Amino acid sequence: MEQTADEKLTLVGKLAAPYGVKGWVKIYSYTDPIDNLFSYKPWQVKRDGQWFPVKLEAAKRHGKGLIAKLAGIESPEQARDWGGAEIYVSLDQLPELEAGEYYWSQLENLLVLTESGELLGRVDHLIETGSNDVLVVKATADSRDKTERLIPYLPEQVIKEIDLDAGTIRVDWDPEF
Repeated sequence: MEQTADEKLTLVGKLAAPYGVKGWVKIYSYTDPIDNLFSYKPWQVKRDGQWFPVKLEAAKRHGKGLIAKLAGIESPEQARDWGGAEIYVSLDQLPELEAGEYYWSQLENLLVLTESGELLGRVDHLIETGSNDVLVVKATADSRDKTERLIPYLPEQVIKEIDLDAGTIRVDWDPEF
């Protein structure tokens, strides 16, 4: 697999464990529904800090998950070497969102500030809980303390402003939580 240049990409899934004896690999998808992942091509896979274009030879649902056969991976041992590698696609492949809607990948790494401007930390990732999504905010060197916070993603209630250009999210959140 060849190395490729880093472009405007977004994380959509990751390669997991080998499946079977012919080089198939289990796939963890961050898309909804999960098999939407297969409609985005080409994949760029980040492994050990390097980028690789990956071609899907075959892909399908398997039980509650996904499996895929990637070009150049012919054995479980080769598939195991790619376990944990992240799958990215070009951001311009994703559907346009309505105003006020965001992809999770757009929210990750944004700084989280209270309405008074106090820095709580940086969005590390999001969790889907069923009732609402939750921002996992980890402390930074400049944040008010070293506390990890779970902040519900409730626009207008808790999430007051998202400024992608400034890289910030303003929240109505008590820093003591």
